[in-house]
Amino acid sequence: MNSNFSFKHHVLPHLVAILIFFGLTATYFSPVLFDKKGLPQNDILQHRGSSEEAREFRERTGEEALWTNSMFSGMPTYLISTRFSGDLFRFVHQAITLDLPALVANIFLTLVCAYILFAALGMSTWLAIAGSVAFAFTSYNIILLEAGHNTKSLSIAYIPLVLAGLIITFRRGMRNFWIGAALFAFGLTMQIRANHLQITYYLMLMILIFGIVELIYAVREKWLGDFFKRVAILGLGAVLAVGVSFGRLYATYEYSKYSIRGKSELKSTAAKPQSESGGLDRDYAFNWSYGVGETITLLIPDFYGGASQHAVSENSETYKTLLQIGAPEEQAKQLIQGLPLYWGDQPFTSGPVYVGAIICFLFVLGLFVVNKRIRYWLLAATILSIMLAWGKNFEAFNYLMFDYFPGYNKFRAVSMTLVIAQVAMPLLGILALYEVLYGKSKIDYKKSVLYSAGITAGFAFLAMIVGSMSDFTAAADQQMVSAGWPLQAVNALKEDRASMMRADTFRTIIYILLAAGVLFLYLKGKLSATMASLAVGLLILIDLWSLDKRYLNNSKFQAQIMEAHFAPSPADEQILADKDLSYRVLNMQNPFNDARTSYFHKSIGGYHGAKLRRYQDIIDQHIAQNNVKVLNMLNTRYIITGDPKMPVQRNPEALGNAWFVSKVIPVHSPDEEIAALKNFDPATEAVVDVSKFPIDNQAFNPAGSTVKLTGYSPNELTYEVNAAQPGLVVFSEIFYKDGWNAYLDGKPSPHIRANYILRAMKVPIGNHKVVFKFEPKEYTIGNTVSLVSSILMFAVMIGAVVFAVRSKPDPNQPIV
Repeated sequence: MNSNFSFKHHVLPHLVAILIFFGLTATYFSPVLFDKKGLPQNDILQHRGSSEEAREFRERTGEEALWTNSMFSGMPTYLISTRFSGDLFRFVHQAITLDLPALVANIFLTLVCAYILFAALGMSTWLAIAGSVAFAFTSYNIILLEAGHNTKSLSIAYIPLVLAGLIITFRRGMRNFWIGAALFAFGLTMQIRANHLQITYYLMLMILIFGIVELIYAVREKWLGDFFKRVAILGLGAVLAVGVSFGRLYATYEYSKYSIRGKSELKSTAAKPQSESGGLDRDYAFNWSYGVGETITLLIPDFYGGASQHAVSENSETYKTLLQIGAPEEQAKQLIQGLPLYWGDQPFTSGPVYVGAIICFLFVLGLFVVNKRIRYWLLAATILSIMLAWGKNFEAFNYLMFDYFPGYNKFRAVSMTLVIAQVAMPLLGILALYEVLYGKSKIDYKKSVLYSAGITAGFAFLAMIVGSMSDFTAAADQQMVSAGWPLQAVNALKEDRASMMRADTFRTIIYILLAAGVLFLYLKGKLSATMASLAVGLLILIDLWSLDKRYLNNSKFQAQIMEAHFAPSPADEQILADKDLSYRVLNMQNPFNDARTSYFHKSIGGYHGAKLRRYQDIIDQHIAQNNVKVLNMLNTRYIITGDPKMPVQRNPEALGNAWFVSKVIPVHSPDEEIAALKNFDPATEAVVDVSKFPIDNQAFNPAGSTVKLTGYSPNELTYEVNAAQPGLVVFSEIFYKDGWNAYLDGKPSPHIRANYILRAMKVPIGNHKVVFKFEPKEYTIGNTVSLVSSILMFAVMIGAVVFAVRSKPDPNQPIV
């Protein structure tokens, strides 16, 4: 062990940092920690509803429900609630987040991981804390939590660990090489298992750009052999990281082929703009595209109004106008609590992506003072991030990326690529601050600070001048007029948008000047480096904290959210009185964007971004077109109407769990298959694509034959079949060939697809027991690989710690 080890110098500063981070998160989320409140996070509520059947099954049996009938008539739970027991790192996450509630844990974790990054790069404690605050409290992180995107937030939190390992690995020296590789592998393990592949994909783009820059320098400086050696070791670490989450990734990959993330089988959809290799529709993927001008929100937060629904004060023009035109005071106060302030290009938003005025200033400073190697990487990553976020507003580049860049067409909401910028900009900014305060260069940085402040503040002021020429009209304005809002009030709202833009511009300029002033005082010898670090860090905190509180403050937290949201309605109670094993429910109130119904019932609808492609086709071409025959074949027994006078209607035509048919309608393509559902009798006819499922007999006599569901669980369905004649049974269950196996009297038996989405099976004469079991190979294989990889990863981590303790530090290593 290093004989120079000192608790005061090597441990105590980090403990102080951890305590500060806990204090910050505890203060911000005090209603969660001390009042047991929560946020009405839409995505979390939807997840709870969609995962309830799987959760209840897990608690009751100790097993995993790999399939659920609670959403979209049936789908795998891989992207809903499946746990892979082979992934041992779930315990690591609980340990490093102190098992705090998710809202608190995610920000605390972001602070800790960012601190590790800056500490690993050689930053002083206070500078590392300032950088951590810049990472954690950027507005998007807070807005994500308010919206309920917890897994996305968690995925972002682990990014600094990966970057720390990446940068350290490319330092010279074997000690840094192995420790960096181990940190990279561990960080990537935790980041991948956070289970938001879109954020992981953007992280890979950052790593790719880093690799390209390093390769260029390796060629120029003639150390290609060393470069590829480090790449190979990082590659092995990445393989282990993927291995830990292999079960989830493998299952997700296989499922994606059949989901809306895969290519449609229907030729009739060819007219829609899709990627060349399958994936999402362009319109769907680019629906949330950041406006080109909207990029200014990185610097000026509410330049485009902030959120789609937000409050204004009683000093606003809207409030004054409402009073002037005769609105009662209480009504006016109520109306201004949720106004459509946002006037940008996106359909709606919960708030801007704001990295901070000071961070933008320091980012520009970094372009002058930071090492070129790191500067080029982070600048290129930021520019790519912004260009990708523009989406349909920069078609020439983004449609090319969408059609041809591997994997890019699997993700929607391209505005999310700004995650790269919100990581790259604070990193370069804090590196610039380090260079000015602690760098070994003898250069006088006064001109660089002056130029950077002038560029950033001047750009903000120029943007305000140009922005003032806008009409501040939003798409929602016409809707307000149609809803009865007086034109004077709508025009007053436009004035409030303009006022917000001006106010936030001057706010940004003030923070830039304050931060630049601190650096000038340091460069003139009036402040120490430590005091300057503290001052800039405090300004960053005040800037971001005050902005974050606009969108997530104590008034947003509520008590007993889950209990209130999932309290059964009279309609739910009436349906639940029916104790049959399985039937389906259609909630006519926004059925395909609501998972509350799934909490109580087996729903025709649900809420998920990757439902089965064939089921989406059925929604688009039949359910949305009120094809009652399709609802009948899906065993839709109850319809929740939303009408208080008759909240529930029973559908007497629902066909039940399974039935014998008398005739097969042969078709020869998916397009013919789905079209045939418009004019057929599902009670007596089955549509079968005989090009994929050849069937020798197409006429049957169902007289006297019966079939009954006798056992139900998410993973297994049991039927008693009495066939008076050999027949064809159609089951009101979703066909999914990758895992569902049929057994006739205990022996494997083939089954086919019928009616585009259902299962069917030929049965011989006599009494039989038919069992369907969901037995996906992905789960078994994935768990085994995850377990082996977890054990190997733990061995790597232990080895890295031992190596670090026994080796001597190299004080001559550069920061990057």
